[in-house]
Amino acid sequence: MFNLFHLSLKISGFPIAKAQSDFEKILQISEADYPDYLETKKREIVEFHLKNNAFYQHLVGKDSFENWNELPVLTKKDLQKPLKDRLSKDYSEKIVFVNKTSGSSGDPFVFAKDKEAHAITWASIIHRFGWYGVDFNSSYQARFYGIPLDFIGYRKERLKDFLSKRYRFPIFDLSDKVLDGVLEHFKTKKFDYINGYTSSIVLFGKYLQARNIILTDVCPTLKVCMVTSEMLFEEDKILLEKHLGIPVVNEYGASELDLIAFQNPKDEWQVNSETLFVEILDKNNHPVPYGKEGKVVITSLFNKAHPFIRYEIGDVGILDEKSTLKKPILKKLIGRTSDVALLPSGKKSPGLTFYYVTKSIIEDDGNVKEFIVRQTKLDSFDIDYVSSVELTSEQIQEIEKAIAKYLEPGLHFTYNRKEVLERTKRGKLKQFQSNL
Repeated sequence: MFNLFHLSLKISGFPIAKAQSDFEKILQISEADYPDYLETKKREIVEFHLKNNAFYQHLVGKDSFENWNELPVLTKKDLQKPLKDRLSKDYSEKIVFVNKTSGSSGDPFVFAKDKEAHAITWASIIHRFGWYGVDFNSSYQARFYGIPLDFIGYRKERLKDFLSKRYRFPIFDLSDKVLDGVLEHFKTKKFDYINGYTSSIVLFGKYLQARNIILTDVCPTLKVCMVTSEMLFEEDKILLEKHLGIPVVNEYGASELDLIAFQNPKDEWQVNSETLFVEILDKNNHPVPYGKEGKVVITSLFNKAHPFIRYEIGDVGILDEKSTLKKPILKKLIGRTSDVALLPSGKKSPGLTFYYVTKSIIEDDGNVKEFIVRQTKLDSFDIDYVSSVELTSEQIQEIEKAIAKYLEPGLHFTYNRKEVLERTKRGKLKQFQSNL
């Protein structure tokens, strides 16, 4: 087999063969030896940046450290300064991998990885996708992702798609007419797997459901579907597995880091402990016990070009009580810390609570394809939805009754039926938005 994907990484200067060999060695470290390995890697990366990175030296305020928990927690706002001011000594923008975060947390920034760190990120991704028989050199991907609409950006992504054996469905318009065309591609192409944004794939799943189609009946080569970037709710997973006809795997990642957690074949959300160190911290930045909720804070163990040490990604989560340092399990991802609804009583609720409570009612009849909840005032919310018919007064009463029960009474809602919902520049659907 001609390894076009590996070759494209190699030509771009990413030492993928060495990275995969190094990654395999990490996998072989025993459970008993893993704490020592992890402590060594944590100390190495901090000492490197304290010695070679002026930005990180200034953040820490000294050139050495004794206690890991004394190290500052790095926020996205800390990183909103020119990249050249954050790079380590002997690294320039010309010799590193440079990209930009999506800004879904509200704080976009440009970041860098040295080529070795980026290669081991790919080794990690290749390993996890391999759990499901996906080979990036030979497996053909149906990709539901955004794409830059400027000429150069568009062509660049299409070339990357070709080299990576994938066919991209742009997701800014997913009307039934467009999805008719998507279905035609599945009838004529031998796709091995689906990968993309959760909301877009769920929308395609609902399109299939409305037509009573099982996708593997028209594309029998399909093996698995990986969803990413947005919350996957259990009922959506059930719908997708029924109408795609394949297992649906939940992925949690960040472009500036790596895959953070990936559903393993035992249906556990296994945290990446090979290239990352994931902590759950309370509001005072103290570690919480397994099973307790807190901020997700992550250290990149290999990135020497740019420090991501105790980096607060902006999510709230819980590590399972059965976690170990070698095999942490993400029990629950609750959502972004920035996606919080402030209520008249003073209560703070994760915005996705509104979305989830509403979802259980609004989608029951199958007419509503997708929706978002926006907080406009302390006691006021807009619900924008795409549907073949208007919501009934009974549905509206049910929604408001459920929200009064699960959150608090006295809140006001406006319902806006739309042709399409507004997505970010990358095509993500932000299910809850606060305008406060």
